Amino acid sequence: MIDLHTHSIFSDGELIPTELARRAEVKGCRAIAITDHVDHSNLDFIVPRIVKVCQKISSVYSIKAFPGVELTHVHPDHIFELSKEARSLGAKIIIVHGETIVEPVIPGTNLAAVKSPIDILAHPGLISEEEAKIASQNSVFLEISTRKGHSLTNGHVLCQSRKFNVGLVLNTDSHAPGDLVDKDMARKIAAGAGMTGEEIDAMFANSEYLANNR
Repeated sequence: MIDLHTHSIFSDGELIPTELARRAEVKGCRAIAITDHVDHSNLDFIVPRIVKVCQKISSVYSIKAFPGVELTHVHPDHIFELSKEARSLGAKIIIVHGETIVEPVIPGTNLAAVKSPIDILAHPGLISEEEAKIASQNSVFLEISTRKGHSLTNGHVLCQSRKFNVGLVLNTDSHAPGDLVDKDMARKIAAGAGMTGEEIDAMFANSEYLANNR
C-alpha cells in the first residue's frame, strides 16, 4: 500500500508527521506522502519543514516518507505558479484539491490543475471529458479517494479514466488515525467504485511509479 495524500498538524490533520507515518506503517504502508494544505500564505513555511521531517522518517523507519503539498482552494489563475514554487522548495508530490462535490471549490480548478506541472488531481468530483483528456495528455493522475464525501464520485472518475486512459491512484486523504486504511480495505473501496481486479492492480502500480520516480 502506498498512500500519497495525507495531512498532518501542519494543516488540518490531527497528528504530527512522525506519528502519521508510524501509524501508516503499522497499517501496512510502504510509502506515504505528507501533503498538507497550502496557498500563498504558508507554502514557504510548510514545505521546508515537511522536507526535513520526511528525510528523518525515511532514514530510520521502514516506511518511506515523501514531502508534498495539496494546493487547496487556490484560485485557478494561481495554480500553475504555486505548483512550480512548491517543486522548487522541495515538494516531491504536488496535489491540487479538486472540485469535490462536498466543498465549494472554485469552478475551473480541475482545468487549471491538469494544465499545471502537478502529479495528482485529488477527488476531482464530476470531472469533465475535456479535463480528463488533458490530464491524460499531461500525465496527471486522478485520485480514487477512500475519504467520506470525496469518495461519492469515484465511479464517475473511473468512467472518465476509462474513456481517456487517465492514470488513477488511490489515496486516503487522511486527517486522523481512523482515516488510514490497509490494502485489503483499499481494494474493497476500489471494487465498490466498479474497478476490476486488473484495474486495481494497475492503479497500485501507478502509485509505485510515482513513489519510485520522486
